[in-house]
Amino acid sequence: MNWGPLVAFVLNAFVSASNLTVTVSGPPTLPETASHTLHPSLASFSIETAFFIMYVGNTTSPNILTRDLLQNIKDRIGIPAEIRIGGITADSTFWNPSLEAAIFNFVDNTGALINTTIGWEFWDAARELLPEGTQITVNLNLESLNFTGALAVAESAVQGLPNQVAAFEIGNEPDHYFSFTAKNYSNIWEPWSANISSALNFTTPKFQLAATADDPLWPYNTIAADAQLDCVSALAAGVDDANTVEWCSEHTYQYSVCDPTRTAIATLPNLVNHTRLAQYLDLWQPRIQSVRKQLGSQAFVIGEYNSVSCSGRDGVSNTFGQALWLLDTIFYAASLNVSRLYLHQGGPLALQSATQLNKGGFSFYDLWYPIDNLNGPAQVFPSYSAYLFVADTIGSSRSLKIANIYPGRQANGSTITTAGGDTSSGQLVIYGFWDESHPTSTNFPTKLALLNLQIYNQTQDEIRPTASFNISSLLSSTNMQISVRRLQAPGADTQLANVTKWAGQTFEDGTASGLHIEEKIEGGIVTVEASSAALVFFNDARSVLI
Repeated sequence: MNWGPLVAFVLNAFVSASNLTVTVSGPPTLPETASHTLHPSLASFSIETAFFIMYVGNTTSPNILTRDLLQNIKDRIGIPAEIRIGGITADSTFWNPSLEAAIFNFVDNTGALINTTIGWEFWDAARELLPEGTQITVNLNLESLNFTGALAVAESAVQGLPNQVAAFEIGNEPDHYFSFTAKNYSNIWEPWSANISSALNFTTPKFQLAATADDPLWPYNTIAADAQLDCVSALAAGVDDANTVEWCSEHTYQYSVCDPTRTAIATLPNLVNHTRLAQYLDLWQPRIQSVRKQLGSQAFVIGEYNSVSCSGRDGVSNTFGQALWLLDTIFYAASLNVSRLYLHQGGPLALQSATQLNKGGFSFYDLWYPIDNLNGPAQVFPSYSAYLFVADTIGSSRSLKIANIYPGRQANGSTITTAGGDTSSGQLVIYGFWDESHPTSTNFPTKLALLNLQIYNQTQDEIRPTASFNISSLLSSTNMQISVRRLQAPGADTQLANVTKWAGQTFEDGTASGLHIEEKIEGGIVTVEASSAALVFFNDARSVLI
């Protein structure tokens, strides 16, 4: 791909000031910049190993809230979201087949979680309490440099989760310990993966590489950037010489409260903005392209992500604004050919940073609290409904592709400049979805996601602004009727699920409450209020697909 001067792509739009207006000029055909076929588990979860049983419960006392929230997603798509059991505590997790409980977390007198031990009931809970058919990635302990211990966890997972282990990761964020280079990391990772594969009789690649934390350096073709430990550098160093790598994973946290300097910019207006998001995720484009060429079209995953690292920020990560950020993040990453994204759930850990803002309880970025904790009672947060929006977008389709229609892809792969016509300052975004199983195939989109990221808080007195999206150029006929489902809340700063609505319904107790609302519109103009989003179904396509 050319990373030179920007050239506008043909899907242009015009934006006016004040109450914003976007007019899409077309054409309605599938763009050349469209993604690969979307993975049905595009929006998945990573749950911190030490917190996993708190989330799902145990076989004698299952957590009903978690069960219902995960089942809602499966019901819409037909298969469950994938679950990664991992995170920083995976690198201090050990197996004890004699442990009577599912898990034991050793916490010292300073409150630091030192290590975690799991037993058979841990896998019983994962097998019995997650939605049927859930595929699981298991994060193994690398930091202890105990191969026998890592193998024991892998063996127990295969026995305890028959036909459910999708992949193993060796280490979590290894670029944060041992001063690993790509070469000495590969010198350990490659034989470990080969020996585990041999011991467990794997006949195909079963490992997910890297799970690294640091953002790519830019420019990407410098000595410093080349020295980073990441998927591409590890592959170049021979990490897959034994042919054990199926996927590559890197982690993304756009903002952070790990230290005061980064805390200062972790604000809601900064988070809910497409320009800032695209500038961030665009850093991974060269790596995504390289990994896909070497390992296959679905090989690059964001194996752990969330809005603000070191457990989120109160008033930012636990708001409806994060729901809008999630939609933009998931869809933009998918448009860049990221296969799956695993949203991290857990709690603050003292060993992450001595200067971090958060100290206990569950994380502010979690989509729900499964139990009462220092940061509040068991509850659902507004962000959860974003995952329902994504689930309804994918639905039962297994041949869906995505493209960013507005601002639109440039010749260098980005969507962030005014060369593409974005004079909305990153406030308006349109994603199109084309279903290749539909008779009109690539001629017209079957769905659109319309995002109005203008910040409007529930505490504001003025009239809530709106944006008018004119999508008539994408319709197959001038009198075509479209259906619209809306993601809405009183404002971007809303922290309550009982006033956050997806298609008219709230999910504060894990199940739908209220009437399902789907609007019918003719004329091709959809109005979307500030700090909200809409999913548009083209009914001529829908009648065939349902």
